[in-house]
Amino acid sequence: MKILDSCYELEFNKINFQERKNKITHPKTIVCGPPKTGKSYLIYDYLSNFESEDYLYINLDDFRNQKDEIILFLDDFIKEKKIKVLVLESFDFDFEIPIMQSVLITTTNYKKLFGFKTIFVHGLDFEEFLLHDNKHQNTIASFNHFFKYGNLPEMIAIDENKKFNRLQEIIKLFCKDKTEIEVLKLLFSSIDENKSINQLFTILKKSIKISKDRFYELCKFYEANQLIFFLKKFNHEKSTKKIYAYNHSFLSSISHNKKFKNEFTNMIFLHLQKEYKNIYYLDKIDFYIEDNKSLVLSIAFFNSMLHGAIIKKVHSIIDELNIVQVYIITAGNSDTLSYKKTEITILPFYEWAVQ
Repeated sequence: MKILDSCYELEFNKINFQERKNKITHPKTIVCGPPKTGKSYLIYDYLSNFESEDYLYINLDDFRNQKDEIILFLDDFIKEKKIKVLVLESFDFDFEIPIMQSVLITTTNYKKLFGFKTIFVHGLDFEEFLLHDNKHQNTIASFNHFFKYGNLPEMIAIDENKKFNRLQEIIKLFCKDKTEIEVLKLLFSSIDENKSINQLFTILKKSIKISKDRFYELCKFYEANQLIFFLKKFNHEKSTKKIYAYNHSFLSSISHNKKFKNEFTNMIFLHLQKEYKNIYYLDKIDFYIEDNKSLVLSIAFFNSMLHGAIIKKVHSIIDELNIVQVYIITAGNSDTLSYKKTEITILPFYEWAVQ
């Protein structure tokens, strides 16, 4: 039982934890989400409510924790130590979960299980990022870092010269081989673009050997686990979908080609995706929110010279879909417009995202 004894000695009540909007509230919870979005820290926060002798924390990704020994002695160890909370980090559901009052599980794959509550952890939204960021002196400086290096909590503390290398390492965490790395690189390099799965496959097969079936399966798998989002066009089921990544800064980490607009729009999408279910794109319109009849346009470098062009772009859609609010999200400009009774609000991302 040496392995379980070592796991039992771990304490988490001294870890400095910043609050997240997600929180574990059910004694049996599966915490899922892409790599490095902060799943473990939700566990640590929950465990801080208990005495260290009340819980057993097992990280199955830790090379020192041999699964065969854990499976053999786990039930007896729980009974002997009167464990109240069992934590299984990076659990593959490949052995039977002990029957007890509280079990917390983390996994990168979306999973539902009878008797368990499933919560999905995304990267930090900008409001959460501001709470975590104690390095920058003002909101604009924080926004510049958030935009450049993305929404993963650990990126705040990593040295500047190591950030892009770390982002590349994180991409590899979800991949079993070089083929999967190339698939993710292609998807991340295509953010905010309209491309069909077949178009993507055609591009990829020019550089690597991969079957169509495997490529399609990987795309479905990444979408199911929210590494990738495929955004539909409103009322056009057969139209190509727009592609977005769970962290907008992955694009900069895999290519020297700058696509500022694509990354900026991906960042806006991630904020909307956490707030709304029914999001679509339209011709020349980045996002249509069916829930509240609003449009969101991504125009990082907005100026007053664009007023006429904006009205021309949105007026027919406002009339057709009974739009009640239009937002234009910028990198730093503010303004207001109106068309008939519809307000058009121009706001910097760092103001809009904390409303």
